[in-house]
Amino acid sequence: MKARTVQARKLNLAASGLALCLTTVTLTGCGAVSGLTGDNEVTLKVVAADYGDKPENSSKPYWKDLAASFEKGHPGIKVQVEVYSWSEVDAKVAEMVKAGDAPDIAQIGAYADYAAEGKLYSADELLSVNTQADFLEPLAEAGKVRRVQYGMPFVASTRLMFYNEKLFADAGIIPKDGKTPWQPKSWADLESAAKKLKADGVPTPFALPLGREEAQAETMQWLLSGGGGYADNEDAYAIDSPANIKTLEFLRDKLVGEGLTGPVAPAKLDRQAAFDSFSRGEVGMLNGHPTLLKQAAAKGVQYGMTPMPTSDGVPHPTMGVADWVMAFKTGHQMQSGKFLDFLYEADNVTAFTEKYDLLPVTTSGSRAMDASKGASSAELKTFLHALPNARLYPVGKKSWAAVSEDVKKNIGKTVQPGGQPAKTLADLTEMARKADAR
Repeated sequence: MKARTVQARKLNLAASGLALCLTTVTLTGCGAVSGLTGDNEVTLKVVAADYGDKPENSSKPYWKDLAASFEKGHPGIKVQVEVYSWSEVDAKVAEMVKAGDAPDIAQIGAYADYAAEGKLYSADELLSVNTQADFLEPLAEAGKVRRVQYGMPFVASTRLMFYNEKLFADAGIIPKDGKTPWQPKSWADLESAAKKLKADGVPTPFALPLGREEAQAETMQWLLSGGGGYADNEDAYAIDSPANIKTLEFLRDKLVGEGLTGPVAPAKLDRQAAFDSFSRGEVGMLNGHPTLLKQAAAKGVQYGMTPMPTSDGVPHPTMGVADWVMAFKTGHQMQSGKFLDFLYEADNVTAFTEKYDLLPVTTSGSRAMDASKGASSAELKTFLHALPNARLYPVGKKSWAAVSEDVKKNIGKTVQPGGQPAKTLADLTEMARKADAR
């Protein structure tokens, strides 16, 4: 009912500039300029993350084409898109918001802190009923704060462990015939393989990227495989749990301490740099998401994929990641809603997910991928089928953006010789609790 009310309101607004002015109590920030001009003379400012690993496959052309196509069908609404790398996009948006110049729409990693501060439109204030209903339910639920959806999933991924089949065969871990895949169950299996790779001269037996780019993801994968996670089953923070401390101690003592993570310290190794090294044949194994499929294949790397082994050899939940779209209360509610409905049209969703080997966040997109017969789709289905039961970041907590940033800054230090996992996790937990209490 609420969604229908919003749609009716949109129709009324489009029909009458006077009606728009009379509804300024509901349309936060909707003042004289927006009210009098309607769709005319409006420029939407959009900030997005770059999913490319090099200039040649940057996300900029996608957004440029999307904006141009939208503008053709919506005279009077212009779309200006700024694309930043993942290492800086969240901070860029935070700077804009702090300066009082928030973008109309942002496609970044976290939304809950902005929602808690009342800076965002809710999804049902923006989207058509059909668009909102098409989101995969676990992702739509993850986009809620106090049972109201503010975060709209953009793309999703799950994670698997990739390994270089040639390096594994040369080190005697798998047969050279290529017919027997590596199927590790426990961390002991992973450690044993890493030692054999090191003995065979592999520069980086296991790449452990805990640098700024995506340390929060690598960390969560390990925490889950150790029987922990950022949050417990009730979604309360459990960052300093005994299981999490033991996980980081394993990384410090058994992987980093034994020289199994290569020449670059984990705290200084970014995800993309690790992917690049894997694609050059310098890395034996690492945790990867679907975008590594094409990158490794383009370099001729023969790779295998396996679920991440666990501390005790018993399966634990895998990690799922969704990146988020949000619309700030800039006074352009109607125009932002139109653009977002366009963004989530099936063809536009498919164009992006196919380009970067990512997973669709809509039911229609998932069905299309599941029905596809292509070789690339066959590999992606392995990731797709893990998505419904995957654990996501605790993105509904307003402190998550701060927690994620703290992890990026400090978690890599905990696994270096002399690192103090218990203290670091305790400090992080205290910071998170204080942030949530504000």
